Amino acid sequence: MAHIHLLLAGVILSSTAAGTLGQFSGIHRLENREIFMLLRQMKRTSSQACLKDRTDFQFPWRGGKTTRTQTSQGTCFHPLMLQQIINLFNTENSRAAWNNALLDHLLSRLDHGLDRLEQMEGDNLACAYLGSVVRKYFQRIHRYLKKKEYSSCAWEVVRVETEVCLSLMQQLSTKSQERKKAHL
Repeated sequence: MAHIHLLLAGVILSSTAAGTLGQFSGIHRLENREIFMLLRQMKRTSSQACLKDRTDFQFPWRGGKTTRTQTSQGTCFHPLMLQQIINLFNTENSRAAWNNALLDHLLSRLDHGLDRLEQMEGDNLACAYLGSVVRKYFQRIHRYLKKKEYSSCAWEVVRVETEVCLSLMQQLSTKSQERKKAHL
């Protein structure tokens, strides 16, 4: 009889965890959709006009298939990536380049997403040593902007790179959640 109760408790806990993951995923998608919409609204220069200014910032998890390790790394880097994106767009040079109302709304949404992720994930010490990878990626972006003297095309390239970065992070997060659900 005790075994049946334990089995039933396990099933209930598993279904609760899966439901929570599903709710998190839905909320996460809505936030990301709003962030992408804001980034697109911030567009001030034609991407076509800035093709000559494009560069490869060497996003750490870009590529075809991702390994299980890369997926888990991408997931634990999500808060750090959001913090670095906030730092990138929360500068005087950024304020000079973008519509401040849209920029403030974007920063607010990013900050809200960061707070939510930090509450859900807490500190993941297993990922801490990989933070230099993310910092180097954003250092390349900052150096690029400075080299291009914060031109409108440079900011457009960075805006598009941010969209790509967030999209790839969302894909890694989705893969990680799917793997977690498969193991429940």
